[in-house]
Amino acid sequence: MNLRFNKYMVVALLSLNIGVLSCSKNFTDLTPQGSITDANYWKTETDAIFAANGLYQHFSDDNMFGRGLFWYVNASDDMVTGRTDAGSAAVRNFTATGQESRVNSMYKKFYEIVQRANTILTKVPPMEIGEETKQRVLGEAYFMRGYAYFYLAQYYGDQRAGVPIVTEENMLETRFSRPGHVNENFVQMEKDLLKAAELLPLLTTYGADDLGRANKDAAYAYLAKMNLQWARYDASKWLEVVKYCDMVTNSGSGRKLIDTDNPSADFASVFYVENNYSSEYIFSVVSNRTRGSILPGVLFENTGYGLYNGWGYFHPSLELYNSFETGDHRKKATILEFNDPFTLFGEERRYFSSNSQTGFQFNKYMQPFRTPKDQHLNPNGDYPTSDLNIPLVRYADILLMKAEALIEQGQNGDAEINQVRNRAGLPAIQGATLADLKRERRSEFAAEYTDRHSDLVRWGDAKAAYEKAATGRQYAVKNDPTSAFTIVEVWPARNFDPSIHHVWPIPPQDLSNAGIAQNEGW
Repeated sequence: MNLRFNKYMVVALLSLNIGVLSCSKNFTDLTPQGSITDANYWKTETDAIFAANGLYQHFSDDNMFGRGLFWYVNASDDMVTGRTDAGSAAVRNFTATGQESRVNSMYKKFYEIVQRANTILTKVPPMEIGEETKQRVLGEAYFMRGYAYFYLAQYYGDQRAGVPIVTEENMLETRFSRPGHVNENFVQMEKDLLKAAELLPLLTTYGADDLGRANKDAAYAYLAKMNLQWARYDASKWLEVVKYCDMVTNSGSGRKLIDTDNPSADFASVFYVENNYSSEYIFSVVSNRTRGSILPGVLFENTGYGLYNGWGYFHPSLELYNSFETGDHRKKATILEFNDPFTLFGEERRYFSSNSQTGFQFNKYMQPFRTPKDQHLNPNGDYPTSDLNIPLVRYADILLMKAEALIEQGQNGDAEINQVRNRAGLPAIQGATLADLKRERRSEFAAEYTDRHSDLVRWGDAKAAYEKAATGRQYAVKNDPTSAFTIVEVWPARNFDPSIHHVWPIPPQDLSNAGIAQNEGW
């Protein structure tokens, strides 16, 4: 399978009248080719597909799923910031203002997705084009609007105020208000994602050039994820989590874990290029050698031993390392420690690091670095993309969300948890508790956009977790894989106030533009 999902890509915001277009063999080639006005646009199927492709432009935006949103994931106890950086430190220490360059563009970029979706939902319905194309394009617009609001609500909305709801009905306005409660955002998301599920096809019906588009399972998956967040405010939503997880499982697309009864290889292989569109990946950031997500390169050793320009951010904490159960094969697949064997550009080596703050490196996305550089990596090391897709929702998340919802309702979630444990080489457990579920999510999703920090916040565990300093190993000789080490504090304890820091500050410029108030306390 190749990584294209269309030959054309929209580049600039499809706002009211003008769309700037790109024609390319690869959807991540964003070179502008010209501009078009409403007078000669919104006429053909190609026009509609152009517009839909623009919904995915953020996949290649460094400040989104390259590393932008990872600054929020990095607030968790799983990792520390790998390099001195005042802006990212302010986010991690919960002293940010929202002006920091690391995080000040994501809010508006999600609203760009919303506005593109709104434009499609306004312009495409009256077009005289094939019904199948029309339905899919509209489904993609509903999905991506719901998807954008999912992240906006998770990061910026709570019981005191939601985030502004902008739809095709009010998209021409310039000033907005915040809903009184984030529940209003969930209601809008639910409508959008249900409509998307109605209109979108299964992934299995797509040809090679369309893999990576929104699909029916992705809509059901985000409905489950949305209800998981909604259950913080309304316990009846646990039933909805179970319902939508089951709809993914029973959709007919064959969703399942990659599990060949070889635990030493199965979990690691989930993050291999050849599994970019496996039965496990429900929705992911589509990437290739020249455009896409830079996250693997961001996690790779700073300067890459002089062989490739890794960036050396986000190092696993000793606390994450120690949290894995004995015999859990996910541990080695997730974390490299000193003296671990690994392959770098075809050469067998033993891991060491002069860069890591903790003595560890995330291993989860490192397959592109194992083969010759020209096989999977961008030849420009200053923009270290690869052709490895980055998962946003995996089937393991479907299983563990369902297990959590069952446990929260006083029911048994063993079957779902044990599917995940079996793949990891762990024995089955009986009568799984919420504590078991929490540990399983941490082990399964470390360094993923599933977001450990968000989990800790919604469980009410963040304050206690962040009151403990993060530790790591300090090696006496950093370029000797067999060097002795001592345990050191690498990030001090942090002051997390659950009444404030369960959401992030909205960038001040966006507050001013929309005429809305900041999240209380920030």
